[in-house]
Amino acid sequence: MIADLGHICILLSVALSAYSVVGSLLGAKLSTQQLIDSARLGGYLASAMLVLATAILIAAFVTQDFSIQYVAENSSTTMEPWLTWVAFYAGNEGSLLFLASIFSVLAGLAILTTPSELTTARPYTTAVLLGVVLFFALVMATLANPFTELFPVPPDGRGINPLLTHPGMLVHPPMLMTGLIGVAIPFAFAIGHLLSGQVGDEWVEAARRWALVVWAILTIGLLLGSWWAYTILGWGGYWAWDPVENAGLLPWLPLTAFIHSIMIQRRRGMFRSWNILLITIAWGMAMYGMFMNRGGPVPSVHSFAQSALGWVFLLFLAGNLLFAFAVFFWRYGTFRNSLRLVSPLSREGAFLLNNFLFLIIGFVTLWGVVYPLVSDVFQGVVVTVGRPYYDVVLGPFFLALVVLMGIGPLVPWRQTTSRLLVNRMIVPVGIGVSVAILAAVLGVRALAPLLGVVACTMALAGIVREWVLGTRIRVKRGENYFMAFIRLVMNNRPRYGGYIVHLGIVMLGFSVIGSAFYSTQKDVTMLPGQQVTVRGFTIEYVSNSTEAKPDGIKQTALVRAKSGEKILGLMTPGYRFYPDFSMAATRAAIRSTPREDLYVIANEFSENGQAVFRIYVNPLVLWMWIAGPLFVIGTLIALWPERVRARSSA
Repeated sequence: MIADLGHICILLSVALSAYSVVGSLLGAKLSTQQLIDSARLGGYLASAMLVLATAILIAAFVTQDFSIQYVAENSSTTMEPWLTWVAFYAGNEGSLLFLASIFSVLAGLAILTTPSELTTARPYTTAVLLGVVLFFALVMATLANPFTELFPVPPDGRGINPLLTHPGMLVHPPMLMTGLIGVAIPFAFAIGHLLSGQVGDEWVEAARRWALVVWAILTIGLLLGSWWAYTILGWGGYWAWDPVENAGLLPWLPLTAFIHSIMIQRRRGMFRSWNILLITIAWGMAMYGMFMNRGGPVPSVHSFAQSALGWVFLLFLAGNLLFAFAVFFWRYGTFRNSLRLVSPLSREGAFLLNNFLFLIIGFVTLWGVVYPLVSDVFQGVVVTVGRPYYDVVLGPFFLALVVLMGIGPLVPWRQTTSRLLVNRMIVPVGIGVSVAILAAVLGVRALAPLLGVVACTMALAGIVREWVLGTRIRVKRGENYFMAFIRLVMNNRPRYGGYIVHLGIVMLGFSVIGSAFYSTQKDVTMLPGQQVTVRGFTIEYVSNSTEAKPDGIKQTALVRAKSGEKILGLMTPGYRFYPDFSMAATRAAIRSTPREDLYVIANEFSENGQAVFRIYVNPLVLWMWIAGPLFVIGTLIALWPERVRARSSA
């Protein structure tokens, strides 16, 4: 009964979203407002049906209704209750329902909050958004029904994938999936604008705001994924250039470029056609990311929901891109730039270079992801592209981006002179070089980390310079320093919110430099009572324990950590083995400080108590996780409505 009700909700969402697409287009074509309003209501009802289907499936997990095949395949009676939410999207069918539900809600909010100046374009935007909802609903109705019934009903389920039994899985997959599918919202505003025939920049502000929201969600999703990999996969790192990791990064790159570039269109009326292309590329990359997650041809530890559905998503990607580019070239003559680039030596030129760097990184990453498939097709041999390729090829481009992040705010609009630019760069460059010299004196000799330190320091100095100069100007008007700084930020929220995000990027950069170039690893076999010293840390193996769990075996080591003569406390690394999945899930013991992480893994326990330990000392990793809240804070400031600013300053 409950399965039938859930399936009916999905079928109704198909009918309602199809009606919304057709009704919106016909209503706009015939200028029939009643039909447009009715179609919009149909979209809201489609969202309600998908949310209801989601509630029904979650209820089936809570009540352990193993008559539903998806519930039986992704949960069991021994599963801990807090994992119910994770089990909901642990497989293809549930994750598709999550994607459809969350996107339909976001699409409804986007339609509901569409500004009045986009009234003409709103039916077309609605049609694009509900077209995406229709695709997901159709896939579930025909190929991946989450409510398929199972006969006979098993007494227990198979259980959840052990790699998903981690607190980070409560947030990481939903954030990443929401970020990927959410790129369709600014894309829909762009395409809706083109289809409506509007020739101005009416769509820009709505697209910018939604792009910022989606960017923040996707960024946090990527960071949480890094944290998950760092704590559960047991290899001491946070980013391995895994294909599905890259699939999440791919749309992030052009979306970041779009957020920068759309500010130029908003301020100067430039880059109109370029911005349409950027958001189209971002949506294409997002669809490719979903294709990889649905069973793309390249295997990955992150593909928790693989199936043959990947090729359905590939066809959806191709159809979307063909449609978008057809509309783009059809309307190309209607959105020429009102202004042209006066000089490459300008802030507009810096933004354009920023865009090109993001796209180069994106397409080089994409080539690395698809190369194993290309080599298999044309050479008959699967050639895997690993971390060395990405580090060597992309490292200089990332370095250039960070340098440009420091230089860009110093360059005036329209054009500048070499002398003025040099004068503005003296302080940031001087500070960067000074810090590099200090780092060299302290023992940093390799060129790559030195260049990274210079780039990050220059970017940091550029941000601080902007804040200091702006605050001083307000102080001269009679304000105290604290209020001057607060009002400086609040009176230009997009700009200074962006600087806060840039500060997070600088933190991320220093963290990557420290952990990538100066991490220490030591593998050792110890018996209880033995100890080992790794870069100032002493690890003493105290004891171990084995505990039988309903779904597997848990083995834990107890170690005592010291730094010099200072006792840091006890740590409990270990792992759990799941016989039903023939899989072990590592649990690293991590002690984090702003300076470095002590990271301990234990496995291969013997009957005499002997165990194999892998110990890492990873510098500056904590700053990577601190950067996440800065991204959120900066985005919220940039999003805060300007009308609130006007009232507060009145």
